[in-house]
Amino acid sequence: MENVSIYINIYDFVLLGLREMEHLKYLFSVTALGIYLSTIFLCTLVVYVVWTEPSLHEPMYIFICNLMWSDIIGSSAFLPKLAIDLLSGWSTISFSGCLIQSFCVQLFAAAEALTFTLMALDRYLAVGFPLRYHSLMTNGRALQCLAVIWLVVFKVSLVSALLVVRLTICGNGINSVYCEAMSLTRLSCVSTVVNDAYGTFWALLLHGGSLTTATYCYIRTFLICLKISMEASQKAIHTLVTHIITFFTFMVTVLFVSFRYRLNGGSLSAVTHLVISIGGPTISMALNPLIYGIRTQTLKTKMIQNLKKVLQKETLVKSK
Repeated sequence: MENVSIYINIYDFVLLGLREMEHLKYLFSVTALGIYLSTIFLCTLVVYVVWTEPSLHEPMYIFICNLMWSDIIGSSAFLPKLAIDLLSGWSTISFSGCLIQSFCVQLFAAAEALTFTLMALDRYLAVGFPLRYHSLMTNGRALQCLAVIWLVVFKVSLVSALLVVRLTICGNGINSVYCEAMSLTRLSCVSTVVNDAYGTFWALLLHGGSLTTATYCYIRTFLICLKISMEASQKAIHTLVTHIITFFTFMVTVLFVSFRYRLNGGSLSAVTHLVISIGGPTISMALNPLIYGIRTQTLKTKMIQNLKKVLQKETLVKSK
């Protein structure tokens, strides 16, 4: 701990991915800021509508609301700093800032993956067991599942951060635009066996388990949809395909970030690291409010109604 304290006071980490974006920094900065602001606005709107509309107090909308919360955490963890760093020309981050960012990124990734899994399970129960669905998945049970998810991912992320703190860090180059536990662990000049074992175990358990469970649920739901009427099956399959694409795009990125150094990912080019590590989460954050919010007809209708009410109030205030 003494060595770490000395390191914190003297050095900052260098986010090498920012240097790869330098030639188009204004474009990337505006893009990052635009994605962040639109994500925050849409996610907040979805959460507000679900919270205030009693008719939306159902498991599916509760899970969508939780997905929006995790997107708010994930986007806030690195997109604002990314935009500011690109505009200002900064490419460094303090140890404490890096540790907090790493914690938030891991919290987001784990919560997002498990929420996707719950949503896949919820759709499977709704399609496969329509008569028993309301007894199998109640609002209370949905909230209990989410409470367990946040408790687990908080503890896992906190322990991961504490394991990094105990290391003696000797390097300062992070091959990304944000900090995450494995990048920090790779900079250690002491044994990282405990960190590697802990990270691998939880990555396989959380993300591997989520991928396996969600894949099973989606396949079963897909097969059930094929047996129902043509019109209903086409609509259900179209929705499923959209969800599956979003889920697997996110999971591929998460698994890459989790295992890139364990699977000799260090030999990949900096551009490859950059594209995969930032592209997947950003795409997921940007698309989730659109796919799970705006494309869900009931939720979309309620959102439009709320926006109209706000606009009408503003018009009345101005007219006075």
